[in-house]
Amino acid sequence: MSEVLKIAIIGDYNFTYNAHHATNLSLDHASDFLETEVNYYWIKINEAIQHKRVYFEQFDGIWIAPGPFLNHFFLNGVYKLVLESNVPVFLTGEGYKYFFEYLISTHQLNPYGEKLISDNLIEGNQFERVTIYPKTKDAEKLYENCNNTELSSSRFSLYPQLTDQLNGYLIDIEATNQFDDPEIVTLKNHPFFMACSFCPQISSTRDLPHPLIYTFLKMARELSDSKFSQLV
Repeated sequence: MSEVLKIAIIGDYNFTYNAHHATNLSLDHASDFLETEVNYYWIKINEAIQHKRVYFEQFDGIWIAPGPFLNHFFLNGVYKLVLESNVPVFLTGEGYKYFFEYLISTHQLNPYGEKLISDNLIEGNQFERVTIYPKTKDAEKLYENCNNTELSSSRFSLYPQLTDQLNGYLIDIEATNQFDDPEIVTLKNHPFFMACSFCPQISSTRDLPHPLIYTFLKMARELSDSKFSQLV
């Protein structure tokens, strides 16, 4: 196993945003829990798309951080790059909506130009509580010893015709919220790609690291172990 995990955090870091500061802290929480040293590197979105896929394959994991984004249109290029890699990917916050828009565009799921995703249903720069209801055994296990109330500054409603096209074909819906909208999804045909519209890093603590984050880090460690075993 390599001595230190390398995690790329793609986002327009601003120390005044609580979610950005919490992203760093939550990785520290999870690394302590797993007794694994982690180095993380923030990469601006407009810089990330200038790299080739091989650049991201040097990392053990990629976290697409919450916004605000200086230009969210760059995210399409980011998604293309990270989805072509076999590196574990974790996405939290506003990028959730743009990820679905990327899937819609890439797979031509909206030929008539209908509105399939709502605008942000949380007004202003604030966090609201959402209740997480696991829909799979894996999600149930993750929340077995974790409070299912999360904090979110972005909540989007996916219209039924979109979820019907996506669920079981391109994604699996792991959990929904109290409004029956998908809150946690995983991507099929990828070793590990998990996306949630809330910010689990906000509720992570040193005594109780968030299970989604340490699961992401655990997958990154397994990738690191695999890389190391191929070298020896």
